Amino acid sequence: MADESNRTAFLEIQGRMIETTAKLKQVQNQMRNKEGEKKRAFLTMEELRQLPDDTNVYKSIGRTFVLETKATLMSEQENKMKDSEASITSLQSSKEYLEKQMAEVENNLRELLQHDPSLARQIMSMN
Repeated sequence: MADESNRTAFLEIQGRMIETTAKLKQVQNQMRNKEGEKKRAFLTMEELRQLPDDTNVYKSIGRTFVLETKATLMSEQENKMKDSEASITSLQSSKEYLEKQMAEVENNLRELLQHDPSLARQIMSMN
């Protein structure tokens, strides 16, 4: 009976570990994407700063280019940078939470396997 309850506990912990790992990878990918957006906005702003104020600048909308003022494009890029920074901060806190959750799951698994060595042997024999 205890063996069966340990096995179900193991499967539950394994499921939580898989779920947490997937969420962590997703958050890391989102952070990477936001970092790329932030960098693109920064580089675009750097290029726009070099242009005189009276230069015609165009904004890409799908396959169309629309004439905009330099100030409008600069403010859009600044907003993109601020939004990206806010998202990155939020994602960083999510990442830290998920890392703590992952460490907790790993500790639970380690404790379970130390408590029931026969379960550890069964798992090792499956591989």
